[in-house]
Amino acid sequence: MTISNQINQQKTTKFTVPGMDEASANRVISTLDNRMVALIDLALTLKHVHWNVVGPNFIGVHEMLDPQVDAVRNMTDSIAERIATLGGSPVGTPQSIADRRTWHDYSLGKALAIEHLAALDLVYNGVNGDHRKAMGEMAELDPVSEDMLIGQLTDLEQFQWFIRAHLESSDGDLLTANSQTELAAAKSALS
Repeated sequence: MTISNQINQQKTTKFTVPGMDEASANRVISTLDNRMVALIDLALTLKHVHWNVVGPNFIGVHEMLDPQVDAVRNMTDSIAERIATLGGSPVGTPQSIADRRTWHDYSLGKALAIEHLAALDLVYNGVNGDHRKAMGEMAELDPVSEDMLIGQLTDLEQFQWFIRAHLESSDGDLLTANSQTELAAAKSALS
C-alpha cells in the first residue's frame, strides 16, 4: 500500500454536519473525493492543452482554455472544502491523485487545435457524465453537495459546448461522434 493510499484511508469521519450520520457523510466524502480527483486532473489537462496547441485557431483555443482552468480549479476548491466541512480530509497531493485516478492520462502532446478540441470533447464526456452520476448519488444523501455539483455541471457542460462548437458541422453532426479514444477523436477531427 502506498503512503497516499494510507493517507486516504485515514479520511474517515469523526464528526460531520448536524443532521447527517457518519455513514452517509463517508459515502458523500467518497463520491466528492472522486470528483475532486477528476477536476484536478481536468485542470491539469486543460493547462497541458493550453501549452501544446498549435496551428489554425491557436490563439482562440489558447485563450479559451485559461478561464476554464480557473473555473475548474475553483470547483476543485469548493469540493475540497465541502469534504472538510463534512469531517473528511481532502488529499490533493500529486501521488495521491495519480493513485486514485481510474482513467488513462491524456493522449496528445503538441497537436493542432482541432485535434486537441476533439480529444477534450471525450475528456469532458467522462468528467461530465461522472459528475451527473455523482449528482444522482447526492440527491438522497446530501442535497447541499448535490446543489454544488449541479452548479459545477452547468459550467462544465457550457465548456464542452464551447469545444463542440468547433467540432460541429453546419448540419449539426459532431465530427467525433463515434470516437472511443482521444487519439481516434483527434484523427476524426482531421477528416
